[in-house]
Amino acid sequence: MTDADSPWLIVGLGNPGPEYAANRHNVGFMVADLLAGRVGGRFKAHKARAQVVEGRIGAPGPSSRRVVVAKPLSFMNLSGGPTTALRDFYKVPVSNIIAVHDELDIDYGALRLKLGGGDNGHNGLKSITKSLGADYHRVRFGIGRPPGRMPVADFVLKDFSSAERKELDYFVDRAADAVEALVLEGLERAQSTYNT
Repeated sequence: MTDADSPWLIVGLGNPGPEYAANRHNVGFMVADLLAGRVGGRFKAHKARAQVVEGRIGAPGPSSRRVVVAKPLSFMNLSGGPTTALRDFYKVPVSNIIAVHDELDIDYGALRLKLGGGDNGHNGLKSITKSLGADYHRVRFGIGRPPGRMPVADFVLKDFSSAERKELDYFVDRAADAVEALVLEGLERAQSTYNT
């Protein structure tokens, strides 16, 4: 199986449980939920301690791509275990893995797509990189910096503000579009369209 035939593994990062569902740190789960709806699937429990949806994106035919959309059920700082187990189960090359995550150093709603790099203090990325190495794709969803002296941990575990929520659906939709473009068109074309 070549990389072109292999499925893509799209991992939305977040924390499980209703108390975290609307947190800034859970924007990866929000994007994964939207992508699952687009491929027409419902999340099912997987033995890799994750919820998964399998499907295809792109127009029907040879150009469509098989995808596995996943939400790890470990907490954020243990995301590497489920991601590695899913990679092994679905036989996905690391170059076909996309982590969708919140990013403090980017303005709210802005996106940056990249391959490889550091974890920038993000515990979910730190865990995945420890398990897989750094050569996976990232779709970084900007959440901005905390106001004043608010600790980062408090900021990421708070819900989006009412002002932010007005635009959140639009930004999550755009992030899902960016993931699809990355899978179907490649990194450079997706970056030229979606990097802001």
